[in-house]
Parts: sequence; structure tokens; C-alpha cells
Amino acid sequence: MKPKEIKILELNAGKFIRGKVEEILKTVGSNSAITALSGGVDSVTVALLGYKALGKRLKVVFIDNGLMRENEPQEVASMFEELEIPIEIIDAKKQFFNALEGVTNPEQKREVVTQTFYKKVFTKLIRESGAKCLLQGTILTDIEETIAGIKRQHNVFKQLGIDPEKAFGYKIIEPLRQLRKDGVRKIAKALGLPKSIYKRMPFPGPALSARIIGEVTPERIKIIRKTTAIVEEELKESGAFQYLAILHHDRVTGIRDRKRDFGLQIEIRCWESVDARTAVPTRLPYDILETLAKRITNEVPGVTSVTYNITSKPPSTMEAI
Repeated sequence: MKPKEIKILELNAGKFIRGKVEEILKTVGSNSAITALSGGVDSVTVALLGYKALGKRLKVVFIDNGLMRENEPQEVASMFEELEIPIEIIDAKKQFFNALEGVTNPEQKREVVTQTFYKKVFTKLIRESGAKCLLQGTILTDIEETIAGIKRQHNVFKQLGIDPEKAFGYKIIEPLRQLRKDGVRKIAKALGLPKSIYKRMPFPGPALSARIIGEVTPERIKIIRKTTAIVEEELKESGAFQYLAILHHDRVTGIRDRKRDFGLQIEIRCWESVDARTAVPTRLPYDILETLAKRITNEVPGVTSVTYNITSKPPSTMEAI
């Protein structure tokens, strides 16, 4: 069943925070809990709510799955040092790349990331830590898209009839399940988080694997990671809701050094939205698009084509897979 939405105009931040702190305390009881960070506003907000409720009984971890943006583990660790919340970085790159080997189907790829995260990496962490509950940043849009069959979000279970306690051996607490992205930002701001966090651009749960069409390998992640850094640097002043790069599967014919070059194709997406339910492409100035194309083809080895998506959501979606 879909949770009842708390709309942004109805959202009393102070009341919401007090209620969720009580909910977390009641669910966890005298036990301990664990939460995993991605660095996005959803996971950071959940970590703050959990720490407010449980203090040192909450273990905060960052799972380095090898699929994150450039310098993401170090930046997240630095952020939480400033918040004076202890964080542990877990190296799980080998587990994720082994599991993704040979997988090209988008839904299967998402399922592989989900199962590796919850069954392999987290089951071990929870067993070692003694925690009984996992706090995670599932929001209402994640649930809606999963129920509708648009795409399987990695952090949705109960609404699919999956009991996490039976499937994985621990309870999952979702404090943000009634909110959309704008509501989460309001709560993050009320918790005292800086604008750089509560206004941070959305990032998918499957990380950069959601931005590769075809097989996910360390080499292809390196390409999309470098491209993502360029796109985020060039579009950071655009004011857009989200912007990203996608690596396509098929190679395209290009010319380099006066010779034919079967190169890689990068697609750029940039969105105007409030809550990610609907979105329209940002009307970027041509000189910015030209700069992006030049930088990507010059700085990312093997890229010969850069395109810009001009399709709204729907029928498109924010991410490629």
C-alpha cells in the first residue's frame, strides 16, 4: 500500500521531525541501528534524524561500491566530520563489479545492485554490528515508480510484498516515505543542514550504473565518472533540478586524426522539476552545449559524439535506466 502523502504546504517541519524521532526510537527500542549514506539529501536527512533519535546507537556507513561520482567517499566523510557524526567507509567495489559482470538488462541491473547491497554487503555489516534495523531514505516517488512498474527502485520492498525481515534478517525504517523531494529538502533545512546539502542535486540509488546503457565495468564507470564531473562543473550555475550524463552502448562513427574512429556516445540530460514526478528539459544556451561537447570529446578518451535530450518526463524518465 502506498503511504499517505504529506504535501509541502501541509508539512510542519518541526512536528515531522519530532514524530519521526519518536517513531525511530519506538521501532529500534533498546537495540542499535545502521544507516548507509550515498551523499544525497535523502540519505543525509535520514542519518540526521536517526542520530537525533539514537545518538551513538546509530552506526553510519558509506558503502564504496565503485559506482559513485569522483571523490564521493572522501567528500561524504568530510561532510560528516563537520557534522561531528562518526562515519565508516566500507570498500565493497569487488562485490558489486563481480555481481554486475555480464548484466545488460536495465531491470536486472537494478536488481543485482539491490541484492548485492542488501543481501551480501549489508547482511554482513548488520550481523557484525549487532544492529536490528536499517534506516534508509526511501521517498514517495521511489515507491510510486516501483508500484507503477516504471522502474524498480532499489530501496522499495514492502509495497512489492517483500518482508525485509524475512528476506534479509533485519527491519527497514523509512522515515521519509510520505515525502517527495521538495519535502525532504524542507526537513533537511529545518535540521540545520547547509544549503550545499539540502539543495544538492538528486542522485540515483544504483549510482553511475544507472547512467550506463549496457554492461557496467570498471572501465566504463571510469568514462562516465569523468564525463559526469565535466557536466556537473559546467552546469552547476544553471539552476536546474538535475543534470547528468549517460554512456550509450553502441559505438558511433567519428573522425579523429583524419581517420575513421568508432567512438563512444554520451547523452546529456538537464531537467526542470519540483518533485521529479514530471520534468521538462532545460533550454540551455547553445554556447554551453557547445562547450560541453568540446570538453567531453577532448577530455574523455574514446568519445566521438555528444547529444542533448529534449524529451519531457513523461514519456522520458530522469535517468536512463
